[in-house]
Amino acid sequence: MSTVTAVKKDGKIAIACDSLIKWGNEKNTAKYITNHNKILKVDGSYLAVTGPAAGILALKHYFKHTENKYNFDNVDEIFITFKDIQQALKDDYSFEVKSEDTGFEPNSMYILIANEHGIFAVGSYRDIQEFKSFYAYGSGNEYALGAMFNASDNDKLSAEDIAKLGIKAAAEFDDSTALPLISYVVDEKK
Repeated sequence: MSTVTAVKKDGKIAIACDSLIKWGNEKNTAKYITNHNKILKVDGSYLAVTGPAAGILALKHYFKHTENKYNFDNVDEIFITFKDIQQALKDDYSFEVKSEDTGFEPNSMYILIANEHGIFAVGSYRDIQEFKSFYAYGSGNEYALGAMFNASDNDKLSAEDIAKLGIKAAAEFDDSTALPLISYVVDEKK
């Protein structure tokens, strides 16, 4: 499991993730796993991936080899991009999708995107949200959201400070989140 956070404040946008890789009851920390970064850089965007560990590998491969155009500038462009990704996940990466009552095929990934245009969340049904100040996904998201909410008005804390606080709170209270954390910062486009 994972916890990922993103925060926008004072012209900066930060994204952060924990580093625990977990299979059932087995925990593998950054002490044992080299490729524990859950954030993928795609051009000027950072994608923080929760869900199966193979998800980030599939996305890495997809963006390296795709001939499809992709764009993370706004909700509509992200939706089109993830429509294409969903098809590739089924066809090229054997991701199992199960239709539910919604009529849409889900995948098991939830993704936060941070770039110069803002913070975007991609749900498992490709529902796209844009957030004004902060958000979190993953097993420790409730702890992260609470910590970030509490810190968001503190003028002494930067976007990165607040994103890190979210991960640290999740690591403290969620058994599927662990430190060290990884974070990146981009300048917001004016």
